[in-house]
Amino acid sequence: MTTATPKRITPHEAFERLQSRPRDLLVDIRSTMEYLFVGHPVGAVHIPWIDEPDWVENPQFVAQVRKLLLGGVGDESEDAPAIYLICRSGKRSLVAGQALITAGIENVYSVDEGFEGPLDAEHHRSTVSGWRFRGLPWEQC
Repeated sequence: MTTATPKRITPHEAFERLQSRPRDLLVDIRSTMEYLFVGHPVGAVHIPWIDEPDWVENPQFVAQVRKLLLGGVGDESEDAPAIYLICRSGKRSLVAGQALITAGIENVYSVDEGFEGPLDAEHHRSTVSGWRFRGLPWEQC
């Protein structure tokens, strides 16, 4: 049996789709600390996949995403909103996306590069790729 994986999308493609399809959702799945102190895309809804203090998968993740969808979506038709998951570098969003697909939620995307992108040669992030590096709107608490 093959496990379905979320579709991959670049930060720019995700941003453009979110602008043209306002019912689509951008879900930042990073920890609360990352979301608050590193920053996050403007308009992103925060639902952590793994969070402090125990650093375990959020057992309510799928239910919390479903609750967002129930906020005005209706049926799972062709016109149902897409869900764009973003994490730090694009790895956690693939795993979280698989959980949503396994639970029957379709039209799930993983934002490649994530918010900060991979580490560079000096072990810094946001220097070679990612939502923030690409100049897309973001904010910080």
